[in-house]
Amino acid sequence: MRNTHHREFAVPAPVLGALLDGLPQRLWPGDRWPPSRLDDGLAVGSRDRHGPIRYTVVEYEPGRRLRFAFDPTIGLDGFHEFRVEEVGAGRSRLVHDMGGRLHGAMVLGWPLAFRWLHDALLRDLLDNAERAATGAVRRPARWSPYVRLLRSLASRRRPAVART
Repeated sequence: MRNTHHREFAVPAPVLGALLDGLPQRLWPGDRWPPSRLDDGLAVGSRDRHGPIRYTVVEYEPGRRLRFAFDPTIGLDGFHEFRVEEVGAGRSRLVHDMGGRLHGAMVLGWPLAFRWLHDALLRDLLDNAERAATGAVRRPARWSPYVRLLRSLASRRRPAVART
């Protein structure tokens, strides 16, 4: 399985690099998705989880690249990473790349549900990056009807949490 998202910005690479270094707080769309919290900050060995997905930081080059390895017990042996790339003349690109081998329930879970949710989450994250880097989002992402259906089904399965 391979999945890549990217967006180009009219800002120099160090601007995007600073946003990457603020992950998850500055870019993560936590208002719309399960929270992402690195247990030991942005450092190699730090673990994170959002929803059922768990992973660990395995490589970090400040301002340039951040790579995570998935916990294989989720049904995915692989990685996901963010990279900042210069594309010339004060322009740069934020890339999210993911790859790996699916097994167990994820063989069906990825193509039927997780892929669609992942793609929607990444588009929301790239909107946050664009807003933070440029002050506005030219074409905000919209969830497809299928993503809205999956989100609705998932919210019905979560146990109610008492509010105090």
